[in-house]
Amino acid sequence: MGRRIDLDILHRAVVDAVYASAPSSDFDLNPGVLLSPDRRLRPAAVLVPVLGAEVVLTKRASHLTHHPGQIALPGGKVDAGDADIRAAALREAREEIGLDPANVEVLVELPPHETVTGYTVTPVLARVRAEFEAVPEDGEVAEVFRVPLDFLMTPANYRVESRAWRGQRRHYYVAPYGPYYIWGATARILKSLADRVG
Repeated sequence: MGRRIDLDILHRAVVDAVYASAPSSDFDLNPGVLLSPDRRLRPAAVLVPVLGAEVVLTKRASHLTHHPGQIALPGGKVDAGDADIRAAALREAREEIGLDPANVEVLVELPPHETVTGYTVTPVLARVRAEFEAVPEDGEVAEVFRVPLDFLMTPANYRVESRAWRGQRRHYYVAPYGPYYIWGATARILKSLADRVG
């Protein structure tokens, strides 16, 4: 039988490593991609909400212009009215899945992740204190679902795939789970956590 990972184990592993960890990027697996040194990245935040032994994820609506139908952590860009990264992540989680910030214990901010779409995303690891009724944001979120923390914290569940992107071959991490195809930035952020535990 495999190991059992709980949030306390994950939190300890992350806190031990977070300040020594370098930021990650969608380009980690694509070193041949040339990035402009003066590119302007927009700040964004995502919540990594752990409820019991599961992580809460979303499936984005299929009609959206950006990332339609993709699996994502609740989050989005940092607004001018947000006090900080944590506030942005909590606000987005309330908007996207109906998670009350009062039901959340923020544990730690993780190293930022640069996306191909021009964002620097800061993941915020958090404990959801009690069960809640998920309310998908109308027009934005098609589904709210959960994946076992054990599955997501097992590095062997991730693999590298590729596809054509802007005339080049782009490689990225994927972690298929049942009908859900977790890939791209979401998979990379979660794999970074798994690597710290494993």
